[in-house]
Amino acid sequence: MVFAGINYLAVVIAAVGAFAWGAAYYMTLSRQWLAAVGRVEPNKLPAPFIISFVALLVMGTVLAGSVGHLGPGQVTVKNGIVSGLFMWVGFVATTVFVNNAYPGRKVMLSILDSIHWLGVLVIQGAIIGAMGV
Repeated sequence: MVFAGINYLAVVIAAVGAFAWGAAYYMTLSRQWLAAVGRVEPNKLPAPFIISFVALLVMGTVLAGSVGHLGPGQVTVKNGIVSGLFMWVGFVATTVFVNNAYPGRKVMLSILDSIHWLGVLVIQGAIIGAMGV
């Protein structure tokens, strides 16, 4: 499916920026995250990284489509960031907390993961807003 008016270069750059943010974030907080998950060693398989990047491309495309719906002249860095914040509050943070609550995972895991996704959506929103849809 092709969406009219989406800047796919912006989506790819947003995905790369968000992936870099995730790498830096989780490398910095790896001990805390592993403790919250209850593991000692991280997963070293490539599949989660591939899945993450594909998911970031999908997320960037949907965010670009959402920002584009604001109308002519409204695709700005500020509106991209605000849209990312709304997506995070309404869909991502709520989902992370619910999904971790049922299996009884530590609240710290939800906090760490939610902050990561907040960074992802703010970065993607800023890049998409700056580059246009």
